Amino acid sequence: MKAEQIHAITKKQRKFFATGRTLDVAFRMTALKKLKRSIERHEGEICQALAQDLGKSPSESYLCEVGMVLSELSHMLRHAAKYAAPRRVRTPMAQFAASSFVQPSPYGVVLIMSPWNYPFMLTMDPLIDALAAGNTAVVKPSAYSPHTSQIIQTILEDCFPQAYVAMVSGGRAENQCLLEEPFDYIFFTGSQTVGKEVMRRAAEHLTPITLELGGKSPCIVDQTADLRLAAKRIVFGKFLNCGQTCVAPDYIYCHESIAKELVYELRRQICRQFGHEPLHNPNYGKIINQKHFRRLSALIPYSRTVWGGKMDPEALRIEPTIVYPAFWEDDVMQEEIFGPILPILTFRSTEEAMEKINSLPHPLAFYYFTKNKEAARLAMKRCLFGGGCINDTIIHLATSAMGFGGVGASGMGAYHGKAGFDTFSHHKSIVDKKTWIDLPMRYQPYRPLSDALVRFFLK
Repeated sequence: MKAEQIHAITKKQRKFFATGRTLDVAFRMTALKKLKRSIERHEGEICQALAQDLGKSPSESYLCEVGMVLSELSHMLRHAAKYAAPRRVRTPMAQFAASSFVQPSPYGVVLIMSPWNYPFMLTMDPLIDALAAGNTAVVKPSAYSPHTSQIIQTILEDCFPQAYVAMVSGGRAENQCLLEEPFDYIFFTGSQTVGKEVMRRAAEHLTPITLELGGKSPCIVDQTADLRLAAKRIVFGKFLNCGQTCVAPDYIYCHESIAKELVYELRRQICRQFGHEPLHNPNYGKIINQKHFRRLSALIPYSRTVWGGKMDPEALRIEPTIVYPAFWEDDVMQEEIFGPILPILTFRSTEEAMEKINSLPHPLAFYYFTKNKEAARLAMKRCLFGGGCINDTIIHLATSAMGFGGVGASGMGAYHGKAGFDTFSHHKSIVDKKTWIDLPMRYQPYRPLSDALVRFFLK
């Protein structure tokens, strides 16, 4: 798509937003209902597209993509009217007589840039939040997941005029053209490298942004943990979508006394969940493309691989792979893995573990397996991260009741549910001052009595 076409879309959307139609909550609800019906009609095609792009099974496609989107739609259909309503707040006595309220207001024309690893969910979820808040939207999915992008385009064209919701397809050239446009808000999900560029370009227009990035999310397992259950839940979270999940446990940091037993349980769970030959399991996915396949292949220290490591280059598949012992200096520990490789490092005390994690860039997710409630409470309080779980992995993002987002190097801002509505809303603070009385104490000339009243009210 050429720059002129992209400019024409944003111009058309700005004109449509100016009509005020999206300010009507009933209009927003109608749009979300139409979107939900279309997704339900196209569920089979969505799952087929996800299988073509990422090798996802129908079960995984519904669990992690379609079902999550329908859940967010249901939440917004139930609650968006309440979120959009003005909220009364206390008025200081110094402003007597008046009433005060906060009015959520849409930003206007927003840009949503989504990645390839969960291409349907990570496009649709922020779009739902943006539409619920009353914005128009331009969505730009990743070029790496073309089949899913095609079904997204079919759904959006089925539901909305381009002046309300439009999709731009293409690669870097289209991204650059989009970032030239003065959007009212930008929502980006992807890598830290691209996130920095998006932030820099947004700054040129003083455009507010949300960045959903990633990082090396740690998984601590202490000596009190239920190792069988921990291994089961870690294997699920790590190897879901072949490890191509922004909140996957990037590495395990376990107490040295239980490391070998944990390795045994992890190997056992991989066999139980994926079979003894995962490369022949039709429900085990694939790496997105040759570029990432080669990158992941180069990260594996084969001399310390205690499970997995086999590959099918033609099918772009890599077995669930466990590296033990791993070391902080390893190549696999120098970047976010984003693949089915699980390094295991050890610590001697939880104090040592927390100090090490806090010395690293803040991760998007943090997981702690323990039976010690006080240790879990302390870790959750002391370590800085986007979100996480105690005795589980990744499920903290599967709810509309809590915001999902990063901190520091892993991102800024949050979405899902009310957090998503608030992200795409400007909250206007408004005072409605009454006209039947006008207290004179704020006006010049100032007098001792006025000063006394001001000091009485403002303390």
